[in-house]
Amino acid sequence: MIARKPSKIILCAARRMVRVLKVMAFALVFMVVGGNAVAAELPRFLKLADASAFFQGADQFGEIDKNNPVAPVFKGKEQVGYIFINSDFVSSIGYSGKPIHMLVAIDMKGVLQKIELVEHHEPIVLIGIPEKKITALFDDYIGRDIPALARGEAKEHQVDAVSGATVTVMVMDDTVLRSAIKVARLYGLGGLKAEQKETGPQASLDLSVERKEDWVNLLTEGSVRRLKLTVDQVSQGFEKAGNFVAASRPESEIGQDTFIELYAALVSVPSVGKSLLGEAEYKNMQKRLESGQQAILLAGDGLYSFKGSGYVRGGIFDRFQVLQGDSAVRFHDYHHKRLRSVKADGAPALKDVDLFIIPDDIPFNPAKPWIVELLIGRATGPTKKGFLTLNLENQTAEDYLKYEQSEVAEVKPDAAAIEEVIATPVWKKMWQAKTIEIVFLVIALTILSVIFFFQQWLVKRPKLTEQVRIGYLIFILVGVGWYANAQLSVVNILAALNALVTGFDWSYFLMEPLIFILWGSVAVALLFWGRGPYCGWLCPFGALQELLNKVAKRFKVPQWVVPWGLHERLWPLKYMIFLGLFGVSLHSLSMAEQLSEVEPFKTVIILNFIREWPFVIFGLLMLAGGLFVERFYCRYLCPLGAALAIPGKLRMFEWLKRYKECGKPCQICANECMVQAIHPEGNINVNECLYCLHCHVLYSDHHKCPVMIKKHAKQTRFSKPESKQGQIAGIEVVEEKVSEKN
Repeated sequence: MIARKPSKIILCAARRMVRVLKVMAFALVFMVVGGNAVAAELPRFLKLADASAFFQGADQFGEIDKNNPVAPVFKGKEQVGYIFINSDFVSSIGYSGKPIHMLVAIDMKGVLQKIELVEHHEPIVLIGIPEKKITALFDDYIGRDIPALARGEAKEHQVDAVSGATVTVMVMDDTVLRSAIKVARLYGLGGLKAEQKETGPQASLDLSVERKEDWVNLLTEGSVRRLKLTVDQVSQGFEKAGNFVAASRPESEIGQDTFIELYAALVSVPSVGKSLLGEAEYKNMQKRLESGQQAILLAGDGLYSFKGSGYVRGGIFDRFQVLQGDSAVRFHDYHHKRLRSVKADGAPALKDVDLFIIPDDIPFNPAKPWIVELLIGRATGPTKKGFLTLNLENQTAEDYLKYEQSEVAEVKPDAAAIEEVIATPVWKKMWQAKTIEIVFLVIALTILSVIFFFQQWLVKRPKLTEQVRIGYLIFILVGVGWYANAQLSVVNILAALNALVTGFDWSYFLMEPLIFILWGSVAVALLFWGRGPYCGWLCPFGALQELLNKVAKRFKVPQWVVPWGLHERLWPLKYMIFLGLFGVSLHSLSMAEQLSEVEPFKTVIILNFIREWPFVIFGLLMLAGGLFVERFYCRYLCPLGAALAIPGKLRMFEWLKRYKECGKPCQICANECMVQAIHPEGNINVNECLYCLHCHVLYSDHHKCPVMIKKHAKQTRFSKPESKQGQIAGIEVVEEKVSEKN
């Protein structure tokens, strides 16, 4: 019976593990199948729509076009128009990171008839601003002549955005008009025809031209374009738009103060990129660009920043977009990199210098003109804003173009290509774009798995263990954190829990492949080891704390050992913080996201302290605490660590072994544990353990562990006589049989 007991335990654990793996496999299959099954959104919403609500007297929808996700609308036997979903033709990702779906109806002349918001996940609308306040803006679209707008014959549409929902409204406005233009072109509405190739030689980038230019030459040749506005000029713009309230509320009493000085350049042009970015940064940019992909540099100064604050809260830049033809690019934080300065000789010192990568799924021709559309907002009341859009036009200089003869041919819509674009989920494109990062992360996770599974071999080599750990933490901090921005957050957990209530959508969670892979690894690690693998090895902020503390110790910074009684009362704080955030998220996810700034991760890791000063001070204070109390934030305040500790109770194995002498009387491991996760009685609190393996190193160390010293003494007693009783490390060791407890 005694011999069979361990095998039964192993068999039971194995069966349990198989069940868990089956559930995980089912979930993964569901994700993949669910992701691939989604093509056009129109069929999903059309069956719930009423034709008469979009066209007066209409009584039915026709069959959806096999080549394009568009359905005809009939009044009896007469076709009166078309209906489609905006997100089937253009990216409609909003503030939430999920698409905003709208049914759009257009008549046979290309005039908009009705717009209906059918599905969205915008927290500001779901929780804060009433939806009817947003949808009321759609009344202004009725009667808009789309063909005239596409030809430039109609007046540009002015957006009357709702304060607090700027991104949401701008995405709605932009996607409705662009998708309507595409549909009008597809079906030749209002005399609008598909674009034709230009006659004569066709321009393209001449990549063979590489020369270094100074700032003045770049401005002179037009490679860098400039827009400078004073406060008075902006006020005059609001007056011309008829918004006299906004015009009367200038940002400065001095009208000649610079409101904004904005510069734009296409830095994927070799000469322009090398001149503005410098050789090193240009090479870094090239590593990120796919074949044919482009990048722009935006730089600015003045009272108004083109960056805004939307990218800090929700990862989207809401004050500008890049336009070319029917295509519009609204950038997210993963398209962006902040630069310190413009490297061209003679360039001025500018407050904002930023690199933006144009997504490879958006067509962009570097040889054709493009526009930076700047959105300027001024408060006109407690909850209202007036908005003004201004354009900075750009064109690649002739010196960097080459011309080739091309036959004249009409460009016809490629049905297969259109279907492929529609059927390919955005998350798949994101995974393809980050293939290199994914490979490196998977390799790193594989290495960590090897470390954990073969820890018995590693911990017997203390110096190697320390070197491996420091090297791994540096990689996580620099590579995963500062470079890839793959820092997990309690916001991810709150969003997932909220999604289970409001409607789960795998595509949103698949949008960030590195984050998704990390969460997958965390889920597996929780079953084997608890929270330790992520908190102790994979968290960039945790890695930064530990590395800084090691530097502090080198410089003899005094370390404060928190008294055990106080320590026991402080570590529940993080659980209280997490439960508080979870409770708030049930009422208001938006409010919970704001309160989750108790995590300094975004400030320190994602934005590199480029934030408002209160966030910077908080981040610095958390790091400063870690100089004196190792892993201070992880121990007492981290809600993410608390959230991971709760399911960590489900772990199947106890990998960290203990002797019966641990705690009674030996306290070496307890005293040297960096987060005081070992009780004075000797047992390890796995909820608090960061799995640094230090106690396991001590467990095998025959120079420090009294039990191992005694074992070593017994092994060598014939070659070197020893006394039967001695004092070792202040602990009395008595010759007796040593038993272990696992």
